[in-house]
Amino acid sequence: MYQFIAGLPKVELHLHIEGSLEPELMFQLAKRNNIDIPYASPDEVRAAYDFSNLQSFLDIYYQGAQVLITERDFYDLTWAYMLRCKTDNVLHAELFFDPQTHTSRGVDFDLVMKGICGALAAAEIELGISSQLILCFLRHLDEASAFDTLNQAQAWKQQIVAVGLDSSELGHPPEKFARVFATARQQGYLTVAHAGEEGPSSNIIDALDILQVSRIDHGVRCVDDPQLVTRLIDEQIHLTVCPLSNTKLKVFASMEQHNIVDLLYKGVSVGVNSDDPAYFGGYMNDNFNALANAHPLTYEQLAKFTSNAIDASFCNAQRKYELQQQLQVYLDKQ
Repeated sequence: MYQFIAGLPKVELHLHIEGSLEPELMFQLAKRNNIDIPYASPDEVRAAYDFSNLQSFLDIYYQGAQVLITERDFYDLTWAYMLRCKTDNVLHAELFFDPQTHTSRGVDFDLVMKGICGALAAAEIELGISSQLILCFLRHLDEASAFDTLNQAQAWKQQIVAVGLDSSELGHPPEKFARVFATARQQGYLTVAHAGEEGPSSNIIDALDILQVSRIDHGVRCVDDPQLVTRLIDEQIHLTVCPLSNTKLKVFASMEQHNIVDLLYKGVSVGVNSDDPAYFGGYMNDNFNALANAHPLTYEQLAKFTSNAIDASFCNAQRKYELQQQLQVYLDKQ
């Protein structure tokens, strides 16, 4: 099974680029930028990754982002992730980035974009990996900050395919950003949102109805509302599920209790993603392997996660066809 997963073509739709900052690179950037961090070694950083909930993770996540200062830093961060994509046979990735995490520290929006986009362009040429970029608003900040961020993105509209919503879900429901998302849609952006991770299933419904999202990030709490599950199936609304993240943040006590496989059996469009892999202990292959170790899955079912993600991606029709063909060729060889 490990061999099959290693060669399986994959598509990742839920990846926070800041969450791919490995401890070794964190230390390298801290030294390069003369920034003090409260850890003596990369191993000490990893030891701190013992999270009890989403907020305990976010606290250290924002702390780690402090080392990202220059265009080169954002390039190196993104390039390191794309190399991991190559290792894990990820053929297409759609990356979230959190500009407010950086602009609030005085880092220029354009600088962030130049670094990330430069690495993504290089990855397409040198590694053959296609990508899309999604701007996320931090939901614990206010509407005015989100609008300001949307305005700063104007010069980069051709490089940003969608806007999203992440950070602390509890206490920050989708309707808080209804006007921002309406404006973004008017400007031509697609929309996605984190919902139904720690927050209630009603957040999923509101993200669909109020924010008019194309897909739901996480969404595992949908099972609390059978009518919602039926709607997800009928409308084939994709859930970008993150197994290792969900167990690391105690959304599920163990991988055996994770509901992604049951949702797949029911006909919900679900895919496997790594979320913040540097913090949650694994990239795409690690997530697939963790699921395969905990649940009885066939080759066809594992491939279905990829097929679902291809269909839900923001690729053009030609790229989707190419990806589906590559997936089918791989399956036919088994």
